[in-house]
Amino acid sequence: MSSVVTFDSQPPEGTINFGIGQPSADLLPLQLVKQASERFFKDALPIELNYGVIEGDARFLESLAEYLSHDYGVEADPDELVVTSGCSQGLSMSSFMFARPGDTVIVEEPCYFLAYQIFHDHGLNIVSVPMDEEGMNVDALRHELQSVQPAFIYTISSYHNPTGQCTSEARRRQLVELAAERDFLIVADEVYQLLNYNGSPPPAYGTMTDSDRVVSLGSFSKILAPGIRLGWVQTSPRLRQHLLNAGYINSGGSLNHFASHIVRQAINDGSLRAHVKHLRRAYGSRLQAMDDALNEHFAGIAEWDRPGGGYFVWVRFDPDLDTTPLRQKAPELEAGFQHGAVFSMRGIQKNCIRLCFAHYGEADIAEGIARIRPLFD
Repeated sequence: MSSVVTFDSQPPEGTINFGIGQPSADLLPLQLVKQASERFFKDALPIELNYGVIEGDARFLESLAEYLSHDYGVEADPDELVVTSGCSQGLSMSSFMFARPGDTVIVEEPCYFLAYQIFHDHGLNIVSVPMDEEGMNVDALRHELQSVQPAFIYTISSYHNPTGQCTSEARRRQLVELAAERDFLIVADEVYQLLNYNGSPPPAYGTMTDSDRVVSLGSFSKILAPGIRLGWVQTSPRLRQHLLNAGYINSGGSLNHFASHIVRQAINDGSLRAHVKHLRRAYGSRLQAMDDALNEHFAGIAEWDRPGGGYFVWVRFDPDLDTTPLRQKAPELEAGFQHGAVFSMRGIQKNCIRLCFAHYGEADIAEGIARIRPLFD
């Protein structure tokens, strides 16, 4: 399975495409980044434009650890952090360093569709396990483990892409215990962990690194700006050292030394925290607008659960409906969405669509939902 996504492009003028999983331009903090850059350059030394140490600049890791400690509610250790150029690179690096071609990775059903391509690039076999109301179904997982020994499980535990749901705290801890029992890792995509709009999510997998079974992937793409290309891995010292043994890290140094200097300024002066609070208010308002519009136009013909955070609403229709051809017709109505089949390894989810509320303001969201409604008559 493969899909192509064109980034940094806008749909045709007038089109409202809820398939776009990116922040809108008005939420990209140009002034914040400009001011943070100016503060860095004011006292910068030439050496700070060199390769940088492989794990990342110590000052940045200390600042990031303090930031995560405050927001996760559990002390984070700089010695458990590694700089990446984003979650996708962290996932690719994990696939390369913690698995070998021919190994198996277990994913949730449904799952973030672009992760499939990363796993295929590394020659990994993909097995999907259905989800229940608490997350990955453990009974179904145990059934798969009778015949498969995975290198790792890939999970989007908070505000899941595409479903928007959160794995419960009890289920997270149950999976960590199972990982220790059956000797596999948990690679947790936690890029939406800090984007909560209705209470806090369960503790991040990044708070469970003492299990020596967790590799938590974080990113500033969702809480600052995708173009920064900066993220992190949070894991145990043993697994961290294994990552740092990668040849391309030893050859190239820190994976994003320069951007980490800029983001460190934004962390230390509080502007990043203020921006995340702004994002929570803005996205929370957009989510409300989408929920209102869905209730107005889709009540009675579809079901959905309002997520507590993240970017996405997962809408489910009659099991006999295939939304794939409807997505192909959506541009005729100057609209768009992601069809459910693309998120499935089992060829199911065809009766679902994923809607992103991050890329448009409230008025456009209301208009866009109204536009797609005739497709489902």
